[in-house]
Amino acid sequence: MPREFNVPAFYRSPIISIVKKARRVMDPRKRDLVPSVLDFGPIRFKIARHFGFCYGVENAIEIAYRALEENPEKRIFLLSEMIHNPHVNGDLRRRGMQFLCDTEGNQLIPFDVLTPDDIVIVPAFGTTLEIQDALDRRGINPYAYNTTCPFVEKVWKKSQEIGRQDYTVVIHGKRYHEETRATFSHAKAKSPVVVVRDLSEAKQLAKVILGEATKEFFFEYFADRYSFGFDPDCHLRRIGVVNQTTMLATETQAIADLLRDAMVNRYGKADITEHFADTKDTLCYATKENQDATIVLIEDGGDLAIVVGGYNSSNTSHLVELCEQKMATYFVEDADEIDSPKSICHLDIHTKTVRQSVDWLPMTHSDGSPVDIVLTAGASCPDALLDDVLRKIVSWFPKAQPIDEVVAPYRESVAD
Repeated sequence: MPREFNVPAFYRSPIISIVKKARRVMDPRKRDLVPSVLDFGPIRFKIARHFGFCYGVENAIEIAYRALEENPEKRIFLLSEMIHNPHVNGDLRRRGMQFLCDTEGNQLIPFDVLTPDDIVIVPAFGTTLEIQDALDRRGINPYAYNTTCPFVEKVWKKSQEIGRQDYTVVIHGKRYHEETRATFSHAKAKSPVVVVRDLSEAKQLAKVILGEATKEFFFEYFADRYSFGFDPDCHLRRIGVVNQTTMLATETQAIADLLRDAMVNRYGKADITEHFADTKDTLCYATKENQDATIVLIEDGGDLAIVVGGYNSSNTSHLVELCEQKMATYFVEDADEIDSPKSICHLDIHTKTVRQSVDWLPMTHSDGSPVDIVLTAGASCPDALLDDVLRKIVSWFPKAQPIDEVVAPYRESVAD
């Protein structure tokens, strides 16, 4: 049985959480990626098999709320947003937690105000060794309540393991995302490190490996993305690829395959293990499950997709990328962004701006078939927010079946 976390009830929901629980009962081995369907007659919601709170997020939430409960008289600080969801972070703030840094690492509250009696919580993304040391010098143990995702820690351990074997660590990630900053810090303690953002950047690194681009090109192209003292001529002879756990798993694999092929071309296949480390076991299972489920979801078809999550959530943005390839997609933080069938506010992940779209929701089809909405969410999104989205949209269809009747079969399967 998977571990049950003590997550506040208000993050659960009477619709989405029930559907997810029913699917777990019917498919405990999680082999069936076919989406769940809530059919209200004139409108249907196709819901991804896997989405929402993952193991690492639920673990973090449980620890953070326990810290509040166990320390009512103490000051409690988070290093930065615990997860990338404004509703969760907002609730923690209302309960008295203070945030020391923003998501870019900019100081909001100086460390000098901290005392040994204060509690500082590491977010799910982890933190750097430098911040860890700064807190330690002030008599604070940042791991008394450690919400770091175990799968992030697994990447750190693998990075340091291959570093001790004289491999350079190549991180597939966003250089200044909290998780990549933390992984970069932990990895460079044992090895040289370079960060690639995507497959395009990996191709440029492959050119350096193959001798098709100069050392000067490397330093210019990868400026601020390599560790101090990095020497491309020396440090790109033996490499291993790890990732920021919220990146597209398929892209991480493509990057690893590309760089492995570059090593084969440079040094020969017979000696490939001397030049390329096997790091496949660092991929986060939850990220891959959510992405695989989203691929099956969009293949099932729909008129449009709604993806719910924090606008600064990396894993959510990658689900949006997948959906955009097949259909009109709207990335919203919550139901408040959805004004009416005529108007919706949503994040454009390419321009990083919130914009308004009009006439976004078809209310009928000429052939009488239902309007199909593809629905999923990021790993840091509470189920309750999807309920709000679903309820609002269903309310615009006067002939829709009652929600309780549509959810009843899922509720019954859980009860059985």
